[in-house]
Amino acid sequence: MGKVGERLRAFSTNRWLVFVAAMWLQSMAGIGYLFGAISPVVKAALGYNQRQVAALGVAKDLGDCVGFFAGSLSAVLPSWAMLLIGAAQNFLGYGWLWLIVTRQVPPLHLWMMCVLIFVGTNGETYFNTTALVTCIQNFPKSRGPTVGIMKGFAGLSSAILTQLYAVMHTPDHATLVFMVAVGPSLVAIGLMFIIRPVGGHRQVRPSDKNSFMFIYTICLLLASYLVGVMLVQDFMQLSDNMVNFLTVVLLILLISPIAIPVTLTLSSKTQHPTEEALLSEPSKGETSTSQEKEDQPEVILSEVEEQKPKDIDSLPPSERRKRIAELQTKLVQAAARGGVRIRRQPHRGENFTLMQALVKADFWLIWFSLLLGSGSGLTVIDNLGQMSQSVGFKDAHIFVSLISIWNFLGRVGGGYFSEIVVREHTYPRHIALAIAQMLMAVGHFLFAMAWPGTMYIGTFLVGLGYGAHWAIVPAAVSELFGVKHFGAMYNFLTVANPAGSLVFSGLIASNLYDYEAEKQAQQHHMTAVQSPRLLHNMGLFADGPLKCEGSVCFYISSLIMSAFCVVGAGLSLIIVQRTKRVYSHLYRSVRT
Repeated sequence: MGKVGERLRAFSTNRWLVFVAAMWLQSMAGIGYLFGAISPVVKAALGYNQRQVAALGVAKDLGDCVGFFAGSLSAVLPSWAMLLIGAAQNFLGYGWLWLIVTRQVPPLHLWMMCVLIFVGTNGETYFNTTALVTCIQNFPKSRGPTVGIMKGFAGLSSAILTQLYAVMHTPDHATLVFMVAVGPSLVAIGLMFIIRPVGGHRQVRPSDKNSFMFIYTICLLLASYLVGVMLVQDFMQLSDNMVNFLTVVLLILLISPIAIPVTLTLSSKTQHPTEEALLSEPSKGETSTSQEKEDQPEVILSEVEEQKPKDIDSLPPSERRKRIAELQTKLVQAAARGGVRIRRQPHRGENFTLMQALVKADFWLIWFSLLLGSGSGLTVIDNLGQMSQSVGFKDAHIFVSLISIWNFLGRVGGGYFSEIVVREHTYPRHIALAIAQMLMAVGHFLFAMAWPGTMYIGTFLVGLGYGAHWAIVPAAVSELFGVKHFGAMYNFLTVANPAGSLVFSGLIASNLYDYEAEKQAQQHHMTAVQSPRLLHNMGLFADGPLKCEGSVCFYISSLIMSAFCVVGAGLSLIIVQRTKRVYSHLYRSVRT
């Protein structure tokens, strides 16, 4: 029994168990990405026009991204408390919305509906912050893959919830709102004592690479499987038993990563804590992480840069390293005696506070690039229901699910390929983001053209590019500005999402949509006088909000977003140019 108890304790403190639990949490936490499927339900139930739906979308984006409170609380509250707060907010906001949509309680004013959406979606910031901060602390040497996978599963959640909704076999679309209210809250409560920091830098194993490759394999299988399932369900009428079977296979794929901590626990020898601590030493040729830098005086990098002789860079590499090491030793000794004045403003690659980062041009370039890219992508996600209906698709669920899958692949792929860029080529991650933003520009252009099949291709390109933002940007910020205050900086960066949505969706896309809808109604006014029954059957003058039909509904707004994605790519290239030397310094030792 003693050995079994040791195994159970080792399993409960295994960082891969925490990682897998965080994946499960994130797979239910991206509730904001379901707004494209929920908004038509709310619009029909409450008789909103597109401007009012856009206002709800902006409130959702603000709730999804304004996580200052969550970022601040993450430094003082345990993980379980963070998840409990998030679950309570999620249940309150979307539970009340479900009661309104099903007419069990009276509807509220628009601004109060926006508050409900904000509160419900804001619970997601507690889930995201807890999962990201915890996993970066547990995996400090694998930031790119860690961030990419965590954010990837958040993007996949709308496809998973949509598939679970299909299992219910109900024509009541309000049931989807109920699932959003209950599902994430129950998962968060069930996992709140598992997701926590467990000293990841002390558990580094040679098997980590294989474990990540297994996770990547599961990610690709999940994406491929969901794409196949969604396309089959879109083009074929499946029996209830077949839908149930497909959902069971999906759940098996989601559960399968638990094999990693189980296998590691059963195959590894139980180690004493003092032996475990020896694993924290970095392997030869591996760059130091910000976690390790925290144990050293923060003065080292910045003071070495200032104190080293100007001709030291012209020396041979071996001699240069020797001279810098000698200077570093002297500075450490001087710092211990109080003889070195520590700089108030750190250099890039060290730990910044949020206020210190806010005065850096690189931080704002990253923020505006994120605003243009992710803001335009989020506009598509929020308006996908209306975009697909305007060009003749009756059911928007297929595109909502597909963009969720491409979003997932973009996040996982963005983390994977940007990690190759920095580790094998010592080049800034933002070169991968520039490529992603150019792909988005092409996707927006295809939406504007509305040629046959472009809804599928545009959804693929925009979803892939949008997802890449949320793997590349957080990892880059943690490298350039450190992980000590990463929670606060990450939640500030996410404000770019609703800010971009406010501009592109709230001001541009919705106003142009309603303008075209009113224009079409006026054009048919004379015909309505002559044949009112015909137009009533067409829905042009039925009770409820006006609808816009045809590619003209989103033509100009899609072209505008395409142009701004090109501008965002230009900003990313400027970041690449400005940070090349920083990345060369951070990752030079990895290649040597």
